[in-house]
Amino acid sequence: MARVTVEDCIDKVENRFELVLLASHRARMIASGTQILVPRDNDKNPVVALREIADEKLTPEDLKEELIHSLQKHVEVDEPEAETVPLLTSGPSSAATPDSEVQFDRMSEEDLLRGLDGLVPPTESADDED
Repeated sequence: MARVTVEDCIDKVENRFELVLLASHRARMIASGTQILVPRDNDKNPVVALREIADEKLTPEDLKEELIHSLQKHVEVDEPEAETVPLLTSGPSSAATPDSEVQFDRMSEEDLLRGLDGLVPPTESADDED
């Protein structure tokens, strides 16, 4: 009977709420295919989980750790290794060849102003008059 199993577990896990959390987590693990540690005896997964806790086949501390781990949302991101990141150098001391150097176009202020003189301003629409 499940009630007797809960009473048997209270001396292992004193807080009933914590017992329910641990047993439900273990029952979900059993439902997902984890090997059970006690004979099933035609019991459902929550009862099997409680019986495992009562028979001390699992320690409550291990179940707590597994429960916490299953609830964590943090995903570890691997940092790139130093060898895979190219070194950025600047100036004439760079080991890059002239073919691989990046060339930027330079424009004087006068050239910029002459280019802007040729642009036509946008016409005002009916929306701009409001």
